[in-house]
Amino acid sequence: MSTLSVVSNGGVRGLVRDAGIVAGRELRPLIRSPFSLIFGMIQPLVFLALFGPLLAGSLRGQTGGLGADVWQWFVPAILVMTTLFGTSTVGANLLGEFLTGAHERMLVTPLSRQSLLVGRALKEMVPLAGQAVVIVLVMLPFGFDLYPAGALLGLVLLTLFGIGLGSLSYALAVAVRRTDWMFWVVHQTLLFPLMILSGMLLPLETGPAWMRAAAEFNPLAHMVTAERLLFAGRIGSPDVAWGFVAAAATALVGLWVGIRAMHRST
Repeated sequence: MSTLSVVSNGGVRGLVRDAGIVAGRELRPLIRSPFSLIFGMIQPLVFLALFGPLLAGSLRGQTGGLGADVWQWFVPAILVMTTLFGTSTVGANLLGEFLTGAHERMLVTPLSRQSLLVGRALKEMVPLAGQAVVIVLVMLPFGFDLYPAGALLGLVLLTLFGIGLGSLSYALAVAVRRTDWMFWVVHQTLLFPLMILSGMLLPLETGPAWMRAAAEFNPLAHMVTAERLLFAGRIGSPDVAWGFVAAAATALVGLWVGIRAMHRST
Protein backbone atom coordinates (compact mmCIF):
# COMPACT_ATOMS: atom_id res chain seq x y z
CA MET A 1 0.00 0.00 0.00
CA SER A 2 1.50 3.35 -1.00
CA THR A 3 1.82 6.31 1.32
CA LEU A 4 -0.59 8.32 -0.82
CA SER A 5 -3.24 5.63 -0.70
CA VAL A 6 -3.47 5.65 3.08
CA VAL A 7 -4.48 9.29 3.31
CA SER A 8 -7.84 9.43 5.02
CA ASN A 9 -11.04 10.35 3.24
CA GLY A 10 -10.60 13.92 4.39
CA GLY A 11 -7.50 14.28 2.22
CA VAL A 12 -4.76 16.68 3.21
CA ARG A 13 -7.17 18.78 5.28
CA GLY A 14 -8.22 15.69 7.22
CA LEU A 15 -4.60 14.70 7.77
CA VAL A 16 -3.76 18.15 9.13
CA ARG A 17 -6.79 18.05 11.42
CA ASP A 18 -6.00 14.57 12.73
CA ALA A 19 -2.31 15.36 13.20
CA GLY A 20 -3.30 18.44 15.18
CA ILE A 21 -5.54 16.33 17.43
CA VAL A 22 -2.73 13.84 18.07
CA ALA A 23 -0.17 16.59 18.69
CA GLY A 24 -2.54 18.33 21.11
CA ARG A 25 -3.10 15.10 23.00
CA GLU A 26 0.65 14.52 23.26
CA LEU A 27 1.35 18.10 24.33
CA ARG A 28 -1.14 18.22 27.21
CA PRO A 29 1.10 16.34 29.70
CA LEU A 30 4.01 18.62 28.75
CA ILE A 31 1.92 21.74 29.40
CA ARG A 32 0.82 20.42 32.79
CA SER A 33 4.40 19.52 33.76
CA PRO A 34 6.91 21.66 31.84
CA PHE A 35 9.91 20.33 33.77
CA SER A 36 10.99 18.09 30.88
CA LEU A 37 11.00 21.13 28.57
CA ILE A 38 13.29 23.01 30.96
CA PHE A 39 15.47 19.93 31.42
CA GLY A 40 15.75 19.57 27.63
CA MET A 41 17.46 22.95 27.49
CA ILE A 42 20.37 21.75 29.62
CA GLN A 43 22.12 19.59 27.02
CA PRO A 44 22.33 22.16 24.17
CA LEU A 45 23.36 24.92 26.59
CA VAL A 46 26.08 22.69 28.09
CA PHE A 47 27.41 21.97 24.59
CA LEU A 48 27.44 25.67 23.78
CA ALA A 49 29.06 26.65 27.08
CA LEU A 50 31.73 23.93 27.24
CA PHE A 51 32.29 22.65 23.71
CA GLY A 52 31.92 25.98 21.93
CA PRO A 53 34.93 27.70 23.53
CA LEU A 54 37.10 24.71 22.64
CA LEU A 55 36.11 25.17 19.00
CA ALA A 56 36.64 28.93 19.02
CA GLY A 57 40.41 28.69 18.77
CA SER A 58 40.69 25.64 16.54
CA LEU A 59 38.00 26.50 13.96
CA ARG A 60 38.58 30.20 13.48
CA GLY A 61 38.96 30.75 9.75
CA GLN A 62 37.59 27.27 8.93
CA THR A 63 33.87 28.02 9.03
CA GLY A 64 33.32 28.15 5.29
CA GLY A 65 32.68 31.87 5.17
CA LEU A 66 29.80 31.69 7.65
CA GLY A 67 31.11 34.54 9.73
CA ALA A 68 34.11 35.55 11.72
CA ASP A 69 32.75 33.96 14.88
CA VAL A 70 32.60 30.21 15.39
CA TRP A 71 29.08 30.53 16.81
CA GLN A 72 27.72 31.09 13.30
CA TRP A 73 29.04 27.62 12.50
CA PHE A 74 28.20 25.88 15.77
CA VAL A 75 24.77 27.18 16.84
CA PRO A 76 22.84 25.82 13.79
CA ALA A 77 24.52 22.44 14.35
CA ILE A 78 23.32 22.45 17.96
CA LEU A 79 19.77 23.08 16.75
CA VAL A 80 20.04 20.08 14.41
CA MET A 81 21.43 17.99 17.27
CA THR A 82 18.53 18.99 19.52
CA THR A 83 16.05 17.97 16.83
CA LEU A 84 17.92 14.73 16.25
CA PHE A 85 17.78 13.66 19.88
CA GLY A 86 14.23 14.89 20.39
CA THR A 87 12.48 13.27 17.44
CA SER A 88 14.52 10.06 17.43
CA THR A 89 13.08 9.16 20.85
CA VAL A 90 9.43 9.26 19.70
CA GLY A 91 9.52 5.48 19.64
CA ALA A 92 10.53 5.32 23.31
CA ASN A 93 7.28 7.06 24.26
CA LEU A 94 5.39 4.61 22.06
CA LEU A 95 6.92 1.67 23.91
CA GLY A 96 5.34 3.01 27.08
CA GLU A 97 1.97 3.23 25.34
CA PHE A 98 2.25 -0.40 24.31
CA LEU A 99 2.47 -1.36 27.99
CA THR A 100 -0.57 0.69 29.01
CA GLY A 101 -2.70 -0.18 25.96
CA ALA A 102 -3.01 3.51 24.99
CA HIS A 103 -1.65 2.83 21.50
CA GLU A 104 -4.25 0.18 20.75
CA ARG A 105 -7.00 2.55 21.86
CA MET A 106 -5.68 5.19 19.46
CA LEU A 107 -5.71 2.71 16.58
CA VAL A 108 -9.46 2.09 16.88
CA THR A 109 -10.28 5.81 16.62
CA PRO A 110 -11.23 7.38 13.25
CA LEU A 111 -7.84 9.13 13.13
CA SER A 112 -5.78 8.36 10.04
CA ARG A 113 -2.73 6.17 10.59
CA GLN A 114 -0.27 8.67 9.18
CA SER A 115 -1.61 11.38 11.50
CA LEU A 116 -0.42 9.31 14.46
CA LEU A 117 3.10 9.50 13.06
CA VAL A 118 3.01 13.15 12.02
CA GLY A 119 1.23 14.27 15.18
CA ARG A 120 3.76 12.64 17.49
CA ALA A 121 6.67 14.11 15.55
CA LEU A 122 5.06 17.57 15.58
CA LYS A 123 4.59 17.26 19.33
CA GLU A 124 8.36 16.95 19.63
CA MET A 125 8.95 19.88 17.27
CA VAL A 126 6.83 22.36 19.28
CA PRO A 127 9.09 22.39 22.37
CA LEU A 128 12.16 22.07 20.15
CA ALA A 129 11.14 25.23 18.28
CA GLY A 130 10.79 27.01 21.61
CA GLN A 131 14.21 25.79 22.66
CA ALA A 132 15.68 26.96 19.35
CA VAL A 133 14.33 30.48 19.94
CA VAL A 134 15.83 30.53 23.43
CA ILE A 135 19.22 29.28 22.18
CA VAL A 136 19.37 31.91 19.44
CA LEU A 137 18.40 34.70 21.84
CA VAL A 138 21.00 33.57 24.36
CA MET A 139 23.74 33.55 21.71
CA LEU A 140 22.96 36.96 20.17
CA PRO A 141 25.04 38.88 22.76
CA PHE A 142 28.00 36.59 22.03
CA GLY A 143 28.25 37.60 18.38
CA PHE A 144 25.75 35.29 16.70
CA ASP A 145 24.15 37.09 13.73
CA LEU A 146 20.44 36.44 13.16
CA TYR A 147 18.90 36.47 9.68
CA PRO A 148 15.14 36.08 10.34
CA ALA A 149 14.12 34.75 6.90
CA GLY A 150 16.86 32.13 6.90
CA ALA A 151 16.11 31.19 10.52
CA LEU A 152 12.41 30.60 9.72
CA LEU A 153 13.31 28.42 6.74
CA GLY A 154 15.75 26.60 8.98
CA LEU A 155 12.94 25.75 11.41
CA VAL A 156 10.78 24.52 8.50
CA LEU A 157 13.66 22.31 7.38
CA LEU A 158 14.08 20.91 10.90
CA THR A 159 10.33 20.18 11.11
CA LEU A 160 10.36 18.28 7.81
CA PHE A 161 13.36 16.25 8.89
CA GLY A 162 11.87 15.68 12.35
CA ILE A 163 8.67 14.20 10.91
CA GLY A 164 10.67 11.65 8.94
CA LEU A 165 13.01 10.77 11.78
CA GLY A 166 10.16 10.53 14.26
CA SER A 167 8.31 8.16 11.94
CA LEU A 168 11.40 5.95 11.62
CA SER A 169 11.71 5.90 15.41
CA TYR A 170 8.04 4.94 15.60
CA ALA A 171 8.63 2.05 13.18
CA LEU A 172 11.62 0.87 15.20
CA ALA A 173 9.52 0.80 18.37
CA VAL A 174 6.88 -1.32 16.61
CA ALA A 175 9.55 -3.73 15.36
CA VAL A 176 11.13 -4.29 18.80
CA ARG A 177 8.04 -3.98 21.00
CA ARG A 178 8.56 -7.46 22.49
CA THR A 179 12.24 -6.76 23.26
CA ASP A 180 12.09 -3.06 24.03
CA TRP A 181 15.73 -2.87 25.16
CA MET A 182 16.69 -3.34 21.51
CA PHE A 183 15.27 0.10 20.76
CA TRP A 184 18.13 1.80 22.61
CA VAL A 185 20.74 -0.58 21.18
CA VAL A 186 19.75 0.31 17.61
CA HIS A 187 19.18 3.96 18.50
CA GLN A 188 22.63 4.50 19.99
CA THR A 189 24.40 2.34 17.40
CA LEU A 190 23.07 4.44 14.52
CA LEU A 191 22.80 7.88 16.08
CA PHE A 192 26.39 8.64 16.98
CA PRO A 193 28.03 7.52 13.69
CA LEU A 194 25.48 9.65 11.83
CA MET A 195 26.35 12.61 14.06
CA ILE A 196 30.09 12.25 13.57
CA LEU A 197 29.74 11.80 9.81
CA SER A 198 27.58 14.93 9.55
CA GLY A 199 30.29 17.38 10.59
CA MET A 200 27.96 18.55 13.32
CA LEU A 201 30.56 18.93 16.08
CA LEU A 202 33.81 18.90 14.14
CA PRO A 203 34.51 19.82 10.49
CA LEU A 204 35.02 16.92 8.10
CA GLU A 205 37.18 18.93 5.73
CA THR A 206 40.30 17.99 7.69
CA GLY A 207 39.26 14.36 8.14
CA PRO A 208 40.26 11.34 6.05
CA ALA A 209 38.90 10.94 2.53
CA TRP A 210 36.72 7.94 3.43
CA MET A 211 34.85 10.00 6.06
CA ARG A 212 34.20 12.81 3.59
CA ALA A 213 32.97 10.26 1.04
CA ALA A 214 30.67 8.61 3.60
CA ALA A 215 29.27 12.01 4.59
CA GLU A 216 28.01 12.54 1.03
CA PHE A 217 25.54 9.68 1.61
CA ASN A 218 24.50 10.92 5.05
CA PRO A 219 21.30 13.01 4.86
CA LEU A 220 22.15 14.53 8.22
CA ALA A 221 25.34 16.03 6.75
CA HIS A 222 23.33 17.83 4.07
CA MET A 223 20.90 18.99 6.76
CA VAL A 224 23.69 20.47 8.88
CA THR A 225 25.23 22.27 5.91
CA ALA A 226 21.85 23.70 4.87
CA GLU A 227 21.07 24.90 8.40
CA ARG A 228 24.40 26.69 8.67
CA LEU A 229 23.82 28.44 5.36
CA LEU A 230 20.23 29.38 6.21
CA PHE A 231 21.17 30.85 9.57
CA ALA A 232 23.93 32.78 7.80
CA GLY A 233 21.36 34.30 5.43
CA ARG A 234 22.59 32.42 2.35
CA ILE A 235 19.16 31.17 1.32
CA GLY A 236 19.96 30.88 -2.40
CA SER A 237 22.87 28.48 -1.99
CA PRO A 238 22.51 25.17 -3.90
CA ASP A 239 23.49 23.32 -0.72
CA VAL A 240 20.31 24.62 0.91
CA ALA A 241 18.28 22.92 -1.82
CA TRP A 242 20.16 19.67 -1.19
CA GLY A 243 19.32 20.01 2.50
CA PHE A 244 15.62 20.22 1.68
CA VAL A 245 15.95 17.24 -0.66
CA ALA A 246 17.56 15.23 2.16
CA ALA A 247 14.86 16.29 4.64
CA ALA A 248 12.01 15.54 2.21
CA ALA A 249 13.49 12.13 1.38
CA THR A 250 13.78 11.35 5.09
CA ALA A 251 10.16 12.40 5.62
CA LEU A 252 8.84 10.30 2.72
CA VAL A 253 10.85 7.21 3.66
CA GLY A 254 9.99 7.63 7.34
CA LEU A 255 6.25 7.94 6.70
CA TRP A 256 6.26 5.00 4.30
CA VAL A 257 8.16 2.74 6.71
CA GLY A 258 6.19 3.96 9.72
CA ILE A 259 2.77 3.43 8.14
CA ARG A 260 3.72 -0.07 6.97
CA ALA A 261 4.97 -0.91 10.45
CA MET A 262 1.75 0.35 11.98
CA HIS A 263 -0.45 -1.72 9.69
CA ARG A 264 1.62 -4.83 10.40
CA SER A 265 1.30 -4.20 14.15
CA THR A 266 -2.49 -4.27 13.88
